[in-house]
Amino acid sequence: MSEDKSKNQRHKLIEYANGPSLEEINGTVKVPHGKGFWKTLFAYSGPGALVAVGYMDPGNWSTSITGGQNFQYLLMSVILMSSLIAMLLQYMAAKLGIVSQMDLAQAIRARTGKALGIVLWILTELAIMATDIAEVIGAAIALYLLFHIPLVYAVFITVFDVLLLLLLTKVGFRKIEAIVVCLILVILFVFVYEVALSDPSWGAVFKGLIPTGETFASSPKVGGSNPLNGALGIIGATVMPHNLYLHSAISQTREVNHKDEEDVARTVRFATWDSNIQLSCAFIVNSLLLIMGVAVFKTGAVKDPSFFGLFQALSNSSMLSNGILIAVAKSGALSVLFAVALLASGQNSTITGTLTGQVIMEGFVHMKMPLWLRRLVTRLISVIPVLICVAMTSNESDIQQHEALNTLMNNSQVFLAFALPFSMLPLLLMTDSKVDMRGERFANALWVKILGWVSVIALTVLNMKGLPDSIAGFFGDNPTASQIALANNIAYVIIVGIIALIVWTIVDMRKTSHEILKRAED
Repeated sequence: MSEDKSKNQRHKLIEYANGPSLEEINGTVKVPHGKGFWKTLFAYSGPGALVAVGYMDPGNWSTSITGGQNFQYLLMSVILMSSLIAMLLQYMAAKLGIVSQMDLAQAIRARTGKALGIVLWILTELAIMATDIAEVIGAAIALYLLFHIPLVYAVFITVFDVLLLLLLTKVGFRKIEAIVVCLILVILFVFVYEVALSDPSWGAVFKGLIPTGETFASSPKVGGSNPLNGALGIIGATVMPHNLYLHSAISQTREVNHKDEEDVARTVRFATWDSNIQLSCAFIVNSLLLIMGVAVFKTGAVKDPSFFGLFQALSNSSMLSNGILIAVAKSGALSVLFAVALLASGQNSTITGTLTGQVIMEGFVHMKMPLWLRRLVTRLISVIPVLICVAMTSNESDIQQHEALNTLMNNSQVFLAFALPFSMLPLLLMTDSKVDMRGERFANALWVKILGWVSVIALTVLNMKGLPDSIAGFFGDNPTASQIALANNIAYVIIVGIIALIVWTIVDMRKTSHEILKRAED
């Protein structure tokens, strides 16, 4: 009897899933018909905010601020290019979900074999966990800075954000979207306020939006980094694979009559408006972060680019660049607001990371578990390397502890480079296809195809180019010649593996597409 009961409990926790994407919320949000543009846009607004969160998570902060500290406004153009590429990719992701009624994971799995599906699932899970490590570090540091909770305890407290998620799942998806928008506004307000006080050179800011030959140069080297490394860091932290999976799923939360082509087209149009508006906010936040690095602090003043160092710098009048900032800093307002924004960023990413994890698990391996359990498993795994890092540096100086956590956060992002091509390439192939997009109307236009392929190839090449340095980063700030050589060899092996997997993915998908087309013709 007890054995049967335990089996039933297991079935409730882990179930087979092969239905609509995020079935509990799929098509549940009503939208008006025949209303004005703004009222209709408001009804469709929300999914874009959840996606934009991924473009302003804690992983973006240090890369943008350090880029400003080291290279002034030179890398503003990289933030702009990354944001425009993100808008293009997210448009395609939303369109795929709305038109095909499948999220990206489901669509890839339907066009690839089981073995490849499992490999791609593992890769994407690693990318999500890498992102989660940044969230754990960001949230734990924010708790430490705001409430002086020891780091070890703060890390464990981040596990309990699963309770927040449980609460949110009870209030409805529309309210979750509203909460996320409010947290984004908190982050935006904090950085607008701090940058406004710093009175930056706006002429130099706008000049920095135009890329030059220096933007991706390998010299000069400042603080152990060159413009190319800084650009790669910003790109790697901005365009992330899990956002494409998430958007293709949550774009389906709006009610759509799929028998009416005009209704589908309207949904795609307003989903694109929503996405582009929210990603523009993310662009502003990331630009403000870089401007902070230039205008808030004295050039070269911040020796510790970690969240600890930035927090301390915002309360240290000797590091700040003008009198107004110094006066406000003495009250402690600048540093406290920074920590509040960091905490808000981590909580936002908690919500979206959990939803994405469920999307890829259901899509790739047809396995479903409650969101709270999914969150608990992912967070517990992500907490382990953070706890190890804290434990290993417990007897060292504060600055060494801070640097170790910062290095762990930056190095964990290397997994994003592995997973990114395997979300971008399938997305581009499927949205280019008239078969997958159910006709010519929703297939990518020629200009979208050209820009899409240029973006995908450029991002893939840049990620591969930056891989040796990323792996060398695991050996510390000053690796030896033998360690650099080892990092290069490991990177080359990984690059060969990535290329082989890309070829496998394309061949598998092309083969399945031909079979689908043949069946349609028959």
